[in-house]
Amino acid sequence: MPAPKANAKSPETGVQIFKLQLYLMRHGIAIDREDPDCPEETQRYLTGKGIERTRAAAAGLARMRVKPGGLLTSPYVRAVQTGEIVCEALDIDPKQMRVTDALKPDAEPARLAEELRRLGGNEVICFGHAPHMDNFIAYAVGAARPFTELKKAGAACLEVETISPARATLLWLMTSRALRNLGD
Repeated sequence: MPAPKANAKSPETGVQIFKLQLYLMRHGIAIDREDPDCPEETQRYLTGKGIERTRAAAAGLARMRVKPGGLLTSPYVRAVQTGEIVCEALDIDPKQMRVTDALKPDAEPARLAEELRRLGGNEVICFGHAPHMDNFIAYAVGAARPFTELKKAGAACLEVETISPARATLLWLMTSRALRNLGD
């Protein structure tokens, strides 16, 4: 995937052109809420199967040569773990990940847009939850409601042209299985 062009203003509209390659990844399989050993929601962690599948999906991202300069994660344990696994696969120091409430499951999409504007950069990956990821995709492409359903350890890629107003193109959306197949 070609690197996005540097940020500039559109000569026709004067709107700030952002040009961001944005990857959104939903956390992997976490301990079931019904499990008697399940901790509180913010502390739910990836299961062994979740770690294994997330690691294999991350290998698919590596095979696609995803190399984000910016990394954002929800503060929830399962999202942070997913981010750490992806960082390992992409050979990125996980200490570069920034935790943000803008990726919590109930966060408004506009909060993530603002966080992305502050972060800057040309390629960013975010680790979060449903329904937030699908809500953000709809917000970014100007859809009236969500039309995607990002699966656990699945990922999507948006090319974001502007943040305000939000204008993006969904380039691809892949299930964990598709990413795992790429990584094989």
